[in-house]
Amino acid sequence: MTDPELADLRRRAEAGDSDAVDELIERAGERGDTAELRRLADSGSSDAADVLVELAGERGDMTELRRLADGGNTDAADVLMELDED
Repeated sequence: MTDPELADLRRRAEAGDSDAVDELIERAGERGDTAELRRLADSGSSDAADVLVELAGERGDMTELRRLADGGNTDAADVLMELDED
């Protein structure tokens, strides 16, 4: 994806285009782009938060999981507990 295409998707997502949000989440998940997922989750996308939790869990990123759990994400808290048990 080119920079102009990414910028267009972001613009559309910010304007409320749910298809653009979905595409950004999918692409960010494929790239492992936690910054993009964080930005989308922080703007209210629960789907982005779900992908971010999944990615952080796969990577064993306890810092990200704690940040999400501290923000009230129960899925992140569950993954933290699972990782702590291992």
